[in-house]
Amino acid sequence: MILKTFGWSFAITAGGLAFAAWQWGWEAFGVVLILSILEISLSFDNAVVNAGILKKMNAFWQKIFLTIGILIAVFGMRLVFPVAIVAISAKVGPIEAVQLALDKPEQYEALVTDAHPAIAAFGGMFLLMIFLDFIFDERDIKWLGWLERPLSKLGKVDMLSVCVALIVLLVTAMTFATNAHTSTGYEDKSATVLLSGVAGLVTYLIVNGLSSFFENKLEEEEEREHEEEEKAKAEGKQVSAVGLAGKAAFFLFLYLEVLDASFSFDGVIGAFAITNHIFWMALGLGIGAMYVRSLTVYLVRQGTLDDYVYLEHGAHYAIGALAVILLITIEHEIHELITGLVGIVLIGASFWSSVMRNRRIAAGGGEDSPDKTTVHV
Repeated sequence: MILKTFGWSFAITAGGLAFAAWQWGWEAFGVVLILSILEISLSFDNAVVNAGILKKMNAFWQKIFLTIGILIAVFGMRLVFPVAIVAISAKVGPIEAVQLALDKPEQYEALVTDAHPAIAAFGGMFLLMIFLDFIFDERDIKWLGWLERPLSKLGKVDMLSVCVALIVLLVTAMTFATNAHTSTGYEDKSATVLLSGVAGLVTYLIVNGLSSFFENKLEEEEEREHEEEEKAKAEGKQVSAVGLAGKAAFFLFLYLEVLDASFSFDGVIGAFAITNHIFWMALGLGIGAMYVRSLTVYLVRQGTLDDYVYLEHGAHYAIGALAVILLITIEHEIHELITGLVGIVLIGASFWSSVMRNRRIAAGGGEDSPDKTTVHV
């Protein structure tokens, strides 16, 4: 079952890593591997959410999501989107950006370096909003209870995450951005960082708004279909449980694609904290995206991985760390391996905490209290 579900992912991983080592050397091998692990980790909750929703769809729409959906996810978000970010930030055409990366890597590197303050501010604000909305939300299960408990109480203040993000952006513009690293030295990029940071914040709010819109539409369609089923039962007609179809399934598909795109943003933008090489980025994120799809199929067929309850926490802490690192890299260079390892360590710690929790429960320790600090690193 494992080989059948993950076979393509294993094959693409082996081929992609071998190609990276052959084409660019062992540094590329390491960066692509880290990006793959990071993408899988950050998108783990995406797979769980996808699986929960995909179960409601009939076989036809499940196939549509797992075929057309993967084209959008891998080639759209993981390949086209990074190129688009570089092209917009460097003020060149997307085809020209790819040609420069292939034919004139030194010139491309200079363009990306000059565009990095804008990319870092945009991505830093987007990722920071993801982290803040998570950490300010009230949750029954807490990983770092000593930190999450007081912050969840503060989260009851309206728009607190937006206010905190804007304060961080202002501080960044007045510190790191005044001495930003460029290809010709250090320049004042305060205005650029402020504009790009606000754009990242607005993008996050738009993506969230679209997700909420489709979620509401979905709930309306599910309610309507439920009423039709109840009416059919009352009339003595047989109702077959084949999953949602028609308009409801279409809204489900749109909702899943918006969710998938929003989950992809953190991986793609976070990748810029690790490397500016769009081909390494696309390869690593593409490999990770294949595993997300395989995990989705596995969860639909076998159940869920909800037992590892702290993984979502670890992934969001990794997102928060990437946001801070991106903002710091506006002025200071940080080696990509260090950046990647920070996220992996946080996610690994949350996984180990989840395993230890499951062992305690199996030994008769009972469920963790919502107010209990449950971190084991």
